Amino acid sequence: MLRAICGIILLAASTVALPALAAQTLSVSTLPRIGTIDPRFQSYNIEMVEVTGGRFWAPYKQQGKARQDEPSAASVPAGMDPSLYRYRAPIDLSNPRLRKLAAALSPAYVRVSGTWANSTYFHDSDAPVPEKPPAGFGGVLTRQQWSGVLNFSKAVDARLISSFAVSTGVRDSNDVWTPVEARKILAFTRSHGGSIAAAEMFNEPTFASISNVPKGYDAAAYGRDYNAFYAYISKTAPKMTVLGPGSVGELGFSSSPPIGLTLLKTTDLLDAAGTQGLDAFSYHFYGGVSQRCQRPGQRSEDTVDTALTDAWLSRTDRDEQFYAQLRDQYLPGKPLWLTETAEAACGGDPWASTFIDTFRYLNQLGALARRKVQVVAHNTLAASDYALLDEDTLTPRPDYWAALLWRRLMGTTVLDAGASKPPVYLYAHCLRNQPGGVAILAINADRNASHEIDLPMASERFVLTSDNLTSTQVSLNGVDLALDSKGNLPVLPVTPTPAGQAMLAPTSITFFAVPKANNPVCRK
Repeated sequence: MLRAICGIILLAASTVALPALAAQTLSVSTLPRIGTIDPRFQSYNIEMVEVTGGRFWAPYKQQGKARQDEPSAASVPAGMDPSLYRYRAPIDLSNPRLRKLAAALSPAYVRVSGTWANSTYFHDSDAPVPEKPPAGFGGVLTRQQWSGVLNFSKAVDARLISSFAVSTGVRDSNDVWTPVEARKILAFTRSHGGSIAAAEMFNEPTFASISNVPKGYDAAAYGRDYNAFYAYISKTAPKMTVLGPGSVGELGFSSSPPIGLTLLKTTDLLDAAGTQGLDAFSYHFYGGVSQRCQRPGQRSEDTVDTALTDAWLSRTDRDEQFYAQLRDQYLPGKPLWLTETAEAACGGDPWASTFIDTFRYLNQLGALARRKVQVVAHNTLAASDYALLDEDTLTPRPDYWAALLWRRLMGTTVLDAGASKPPVYLYAHCLRNQPGGVAILAINADRNASHEIDLPMASERFVLTSDNLTSTQVSLNGVDLALDSKGNLPVLPVTPTPAGQAMLAPTSITFFAVPKANNPVCRK
């Protein structure tokens, strides 16, 4: 009953007009520096199962619709419902349109990992690929497929993040991890002129039970595995950034994890493993669990109606604070990397592909940059509902256009725009490639009222809007965004804006570029 009452209150709050906030003045020439972020801060994931081919989260329009020619459900993670997945042929990473769109977001990191990577066998041979994965594995990665990853990484200027197999197929007689698969991947990568810039030992050890690890796998087992992993990797790949632990779900999913999952706590994992060799503290974040993975009889309180509330948008801050505290306890002074994130776990909700999710996407980037998180890797580039690109047509979705504007305007020096006052969220960076310039991101998540900010200098304005919040179509300064007939990105329309008060329309997202701000912090 209490949860139902809270839901009614949230819904009411999202539909009642709030009083207009006083216009906040942004003295762009004197905004102080907060810190800096990695030049590859805005990054993305390509799931290992996309590379190998296999069953990944089915788009809602195709959920439960299996084709007669689909391979078996052997690649579905342990304990999960096969009807939630759709078979995909291996992604074509040589596709010119895919490369062109990915390159437009560079420099970046591309993370090739995910749950399926935990049990993937690397067929490092010219012999025919086995029809079924060897015992102890759930999928097969070929030389050609991994070469495709390495070539894609180079072609689009996206340095590679990955992880390694930990399933029963890599275990010794005592069920301890061995580098049998890691050795093959690293050697092949080096021999083909590639490199793995950073890696987690494996994907999401807090939910290890889904990864075909030995029965009863616990924190102590993780500790033994990590120590074996570090002993090997410190000698074999000493220049690779070691990330860990890659935890997820300890706040949002702890009381009701997705179907088929049990939770191991990060504190228990790190107490057992220690932190020797960890170069950065990594974690994953999803604001909730999508409709696919709700427990029977359970109904999510996260809906389109709550997608613009501060209660939803601020969850990224909540989880960052949680993992930042653990970082400070176990790895003081080391950077935070968010290596996997999207609207909701299990492929995203139906509206993850629409404009309403763009408020979350950009607010997350702004908030985490302000908190000095160094890398944020969206899941995924082109698979399922939460992808930046439609997986069948490679058509950019609203989050892609937002990512493109971020890449072109927001530099690596983070400025203090003052505390955000929901439903308006303000962030400031030095303007990319413009010494002295400043870029402002202003998000108005108010469904009903306009708000204003005061910019004392002339600017160039870029306003994202949509006639329908749950549409995949988005406009920039009133012009619908779309690729041309040859798949090229359009020239982005810009609106010159004089100094003074600037109106932020309801449910709009605005970037302001102030090239003549002459901020001394941004001249360095």
